[in-house]
Amino acid sequence: MSLNVFATALVVPPLALLPLTIGGLALRRRFPRAGNAAAWAGALSLLLLSLPAVGGTLRTALEIGLPLRPSAGDPPGAIVILSAELERAAGRPPRYQPGPLTLERLRAGALLYRRTHLPILLSGGIMGTRRPPLAAVMARVLEQDYAIRPRWLEQRSRSTWQNARDSARILARHSIRSIYLVTHAWHMRRALIAFRHFGITATAAPVRLDPFPRGVPAEFAPRLKGWVESYDAFHEWIGCLYYLLRAHDPFA
Repeated sequence: MSLNVFATALVVPPLALLPLTIGGLALRRRFPRAGNAAAWAGALSLLLLSLPAVGGTLRTALEIGLPLRPSAGDPPGAIVILSAELERAAGRPPRYQPGPLTLERLRAGALLYRRTHLPILLSGGIMGTRRPPLAAVMARVLEQDYAIRPRWLEQRSRSTWQNARDSARILARHSIRSIYLVTHAWHMRRALIAFRHFGITATAAPVRLDPFPRGVPAEFAPRLKGWVESYDAFHEWIGCLYYLLRAHDPFA
């Protein structure tokens, strides 16, 4: 799993631009024009992606046109909440708790449950050795903090694609083909592609919809936030393309 995360970081901007910049500098002595062009392209791209105005626009564009209202003829029969990250809590023996993104999704799912009273499916497997399944940790928090008991736990998946595949198998046993899907808005598009591939009609129930950058001067100052948002955006856009290609593979 760690190898996969490392490989992803190397191919997704902005970190993927570092080899371009360094390689350009290394090539300058033998190929001055090509080396200078590569170095400047990498450096300027890194600077551009550090601007919150750029990163925010790239990420928020993922949230346009999400299906926020269910079809009148196909109402959702369940709520599916996708996991994000797991954190180790203080103390011994080691205990684990949902990370900030997972907690936000649980809260959004709990609020949706209060409104709809639909059964909840929690989806998330084991993300590392000697760690409990994310879905089991989420279930504990959902019961303790919100007094809501989930109906089903999907505890094998290790990716969004597997979230959809394994959740669809559970839902099919109960003749459920339409759901509310709870995750972050910037992650929703890729998740919708995966669930659609496995025959599930999903109505988006995002944690929140992010506003487009307002164009104020502070958004054009380089910040770590810009790189984070740029990484999230490129990761999701590349993931959407990969999932669309994968959806046409009969063996996927």
